[in-house]
Amino acid sequence: MSSDSKTPLLDQIITPDDLRALDESQLQQVAEELRAETIDAVSVTGGHLGAGLGVVELTVALHYLFDTPADRLIWDVGHQAYPHKILTGRRDRIRTLRQPGGLSGFTKRAESEYDPFGAAHSSTSISAGLGMAVARDLSEDKDNNVIAVIGDGALSAGMAYEAMNNAGAMDKRLIVILNDNDMSIAPPVGAISHYLARLTSSGTYLYLRDIVKQLAKRLPKGWERRAARAEEYTRNFWTGGTLFEELGFYYVGPIDGHNLEHLVPVLRNVRDAEQGPILVHCVTQKGKGYEPAENSADKYHGVSKFDVITGAMSKPKPNAPSYTKVFANSLIDEARRDDKIVAITAAMPSGTGLDLFGEEFPERTFDVGIAEQHGVTFAAGLATEGYRPFAAIYSTFLQRAYDQVVHDVAIQQLPVRFAIDRAGFVGADGPTHAGSFDVTYLSCLPGFVVMAAADEAELRHMVATAVQIDDRPSALRYPRGEGVGVEMPERGEPLDIGRGRVVREGNSVALLSFGARLQECLSAADQLSRHGLSTTVADARFAKPLDHDLIRRLVREHEVVVTIEEASVGGFGSHVLHFLAQDGLLDQGLKIRTLVLPDEFVDQGKPEQMYADHGLDARGIVRTVFSALGREMTPEDVGAAGQGDAG
Repeated sequence: MSSDSKTPLLDQIITPDDLRALDESQLQQVAEELRAETIDAVSVTGGHLGAGLGVVELTVALHYLFDTPADRLIWDVGHQAYPHKILTGRRDRIRTLRQPGGLSGFTKRAESEYDPFGAAHSSTSISAGLGMAVARDLSEDKDNNVIAVIGDGALSAGMAYEAMNNAGAMDKRLIVILNDNDMSIAPPVGAISHYLARLTSSGTYLYLRDIVKQLAKRLPKGWERRAARAEEYTRNFWTGGTLFEELGFYYVGPIDGHNLEHLVPVLRNVRDAEQGPILVHCVTQKGKGYEPAENSADKYHGVSKFDVITGAMSKPKPNAPSYTKVFANSLIDEARRDDKIVAITAAMPSGTGLDLFGEEFPERTFDVGIAEQHGVTFAAGLATEGYRPFAAIYSTFLQRAYDQVVHDVAIQQLPVRFAIDRAGFVGADGPTHAGSFDVTYLSCLPGFVVMAAADEAELRHMVATAVQIDDRPSALRYPRGEGVGVEMPERGEPLDIGRGRVVREGNSVALLSFGARLQECLSAADQLSRHGLSTTVADARFAKPLDHDLIRRLVREHEVVVTIEEASVGGFGSHVLHFLAQDGLLDQGLKIRTLVLPDEFVDQGKPEQMYADHGLDARGIVRTVFSALGREMTPEDVGAAGQGDAG
């Protein structure tokens, strides 16, 4: 360690044991150094910034007071955990965050013993923590603490309340820390609320409370409950924790989550309490300690690489509009002509583009919080009354509402429109956010219309198409990132349901694309043509209903047919094979192959490389065709594949 190090205390900390060796008076300096290190690291890698900066002091206090990893510490959502990673033996790799082969942007069990539970989706910590607490109590040799830190909006999901209801009924020793950074659950805290929090968490208070309980038991019937209610309402009059108390938690707070002089004594009291489930309410500021992030919490929630001094992000100028923006502008255009169009987001207005829709139609835009289950059924209710709801939800998040999609939408044939963003690989966010399964889990549902946009112009047409589907549910999927730069139509035109299109004609090989791999198919066709393989390229547009006539034609007129999609097995290609088998077309010696996402969870990386690694780029498509024909690719073929014009 050099004498001029800007982080002299942090340099001494390899694991939390080193932190616990410091004097309590040094914790504030550790927090300041940890905040600076977090800012510097994320400026290099990009990632989630604001949430982590808001829990720096809390992270220091928790690792200082609790015996991690023996004490289980769960971060919910896991993107709050960058400071936690720095303190738990991963500082030397922190600048590999979200990079290929680097640290995950979320907590991950396979990465560290200090990550007892992976949490990239929200609102799971209390359920998991309760499971750990029960397992501890079933084991005779364990007496560890379980701490769930839930925040950054995660308490807006119903699963958290289901878990609290269960935990309160079981009366297990479990500590829940509510990181309240933007939900306005309570007013700003100060000295009085800190004093009350420290008082109500103290052993003396809990001891006196227990004495009152024992005395009340000796009083006539009914007085025990009256005494308990009197204590509860007196305390909650000051603290505002009635909801949590009703769920069976002992409530402490609110306390200033940035003041270590407040945090440490309260958390020490909570740690030492012989008590059932306890909830500690910490009020924090998202982006704390970095002015650009404090002034723009939404913008600095997730960032690209940025300049630490100015806060300016280094984003390359896009060559084409993002699919998300195309969706938003297309929906706005349709809504100007149709006042029955409404839009629903689950706490992702900017991520789905509905912030733009909301600026023009605030009365027709609904953010339901991190509550996809509710959001889907809410949309179903709107549909019953003649409205045209668009539920804009990331593919990976829609998984949480699958029963509602089936039971509340599909069975009732309600015309809810699902706009599914982040279809396919998503790069740095990794397997937890990859849109892999929606084609499979939606196209198996009777009556569903499932579309995928090949480019930004097609997405515009598919938004217009979804508006017109009034007799059944529909979904349109599109990837993360920019479009391909095609000419945009002035307005979307409804497509014929279940009809694909032929983009290029050939007579030897047929490439049938579903979704945004169409440009790679065109590049592959150029390369195949150089080898004398005249290639048809078709855009299926629909996974359900399938274009049977198009598929029959491709099968009958070509020696090899390859389907390509950015989705898991069981989706478009599987439905094509099922149709061919039912139609008797597999008995004619056809060479057919299906290219799908791999049957594995793929770690983060650059999307282009991820597709290449799994055979979903032009080179992989050419290789698949050669294999089907029993031909070997020469080194020259391998080098040339994927270099053809998109045409």
